[in-house]
Amino acid sequence: MQPMNKVTELTEWQALTGHQREIATQHMRDWFAHDGQRFSRFHLKVGDILLDYSRNRITEHTLRLLCDLLHAVSLPQKIQGLFNGDSVNTTEQRPALHTALRDRLHSPLLIEGQNIAALIEETQQRMRALTAQIHAKTWKGVTGKPISHVVNIGIGGSYLGPVMCTQALSDFAVSDLQFHFISSVDQAHVSDILQRIDPEATLFIISSKSFSTLETMTNAQRIHASMCEQFGEKVTEKQFIAITACAEKARAFGIPQENIYPLWDFVGGRYSIWSAIGLPLMLMIGTEHFAAFLAGAYEMDHHFKHADFSQNMPVLLAMLGVWYTNFFGANVQAIVPYAYRLRYFIPYLQQADMESNGKNINVQGEAVSYTTGPVIFGEEGCNGQHAYHQLLHQGQHLIPVDFIVVGSKKSSEADERHDMLIASALSQAQALMRGKTYAEAYNALIAAQYPAELAKTRAKHQVVPGNRPSNTLFLEGLTPHSLGALIALYEHKIFVQGVVWNINSFDQWGVELGKQFLPAILQHVQGQNDHEQMDCATAGMIHHVKKIRES
Repeated sequence: MQPMNKVTELTEWQALTGHQREIATQHMRDWFAHDGQRFSRFHLKVGDILLDYSRNRITEHTLRLLCDLLHAVSLPQKIQGLFNGDSVNTTEQRPALHTALRDRLHSPLLIEGQNIAALIEETQQRMRALTAQIHAKTWKGVTGKPISHVVNIGIGGSYLGPVMCTQALSDFAVSDLQFHFISSVDQAHVSDILQRIDPEATLFIISSKSFSTLETMTNAQRIHASMCEQFGEKVTEKQFIAITACAEKARAFGIPQENIYPLWDFVGGRYSIWSAIGLPLMLMIGTEHFAAFLAGAYEMDHHFKHADFSQNMPVLLAMLGVWYTNFFGANVQAIVPYAYRLRYFIPYLQQADMESNGKNINVQGEAVSYTTGPVIFGEEGCNGQHAYHQLLHQGQHLIPVDFIVVGSKKSSEADERHDMLIASALSQAQALMRGKTYAEAYNALIAAQYPAELAKTRAKHQVVPGNRPSNTLFLEGLTPHSLGALIALYEHKIFVQGVVWNINSFDQWGVELGKQFLPAILQHVQGQNDHEQMDCATAGMIHHVKKIRES
């Protein structure tokens, strides 16, 4: 086996390169025309999710070669290491044990001498107890009003996970609590939220792993100061909760220990919805539904650990992504949910994927010579197909698509609309695969009684190349269980791609650099430090900002 820092020199990689050249000119339209069993051979069902990957530029030989590559990069051992608590976050020497947060067996796992399964269960029990109090209206604000509003103050994973999941599962709400999320320091955002709440009946959750993130703490400090001014210092005990890995900072803020819920170094922010960061979700859907949410993820974990790679849903998604990114030169991936409730799933995946695998250094500290981490973008399906789908169909870019479709077992007056959603997704997938030939376009125009000369010209503009790949993921319903499985599916997909690309999917030093520059630039903007040198562009913009303020 070649050293892992030479992944492109592996025999298995070279075999895929040669195979891509062999099939690059073949069209999926022809494959489907000659193979009525293609769907049967290229689909997979795991729990609540069916994956149709038949509309991909692959053959069975492609899959065998991709599986060969996975064994060459030691993926079986890497999966075992992920679940066992190995330091897969190599630059920070930490494990990434988000999977332990949803382990239904509470399997003992020692990290630095502590059984983290016990720590996790203790925290989940505290979350359940708090949820019971708030639902029973026995947890009251400082003036005696029961809690009716919950404001989550956080950013990154502390915002994207809770807001996505509460929106996705709002149909499963078991109380009349109103949920609000503050992430931006833009005063317009903060003001809009604060105008919607009853401050005497609001629980503020400060979600920050470090309890020092500038945006989160700026918002928390201003809101806390305003609440103390209105209701006195006692309001902190009654209406503020901290979720953090730095309990001492939360205590210094004034939050009592009993209102502090732990995070741990072994859980990354973008993988933290399963932890106390998911408290808003538990408060909304209740403890039983939250348990189902964890169970869905656990079942996907079990599948990922044990299924053969050729029948492993996260592995298949991951390798299809590698196939297009590294062998077809596709640098973009579209995520298109045909479900209004999943409209926040795209930004959630943007962080999960691009913050994880947007790297240019491998685990040995050497520059990589291949693309890692595609650009993730998308929009709720019906809106997207009237916006960027034109580029998907006729643009110069090859952009693989994941269509996410949600089924419904209930009969209602909305069935016709739901049928339209399903048909819209399938028609877009079919159009991407089939395309439209010049002959088809010309004949259709002639049939519509266009003059022959006009038809010849217009038909050129109506040619759609097709052969554009897509996956269709069908959820039997959007439930806590299926959402948990869907999130875990993409988490593991991202991990597998990181293994293939030989990068650390669990750090984010680029993000950290921006944070490091912020304090000094902020001081310049505020006129507190004009001595430190700035580049001319930054200095020029700061000068312009000050000039406008003074005018």
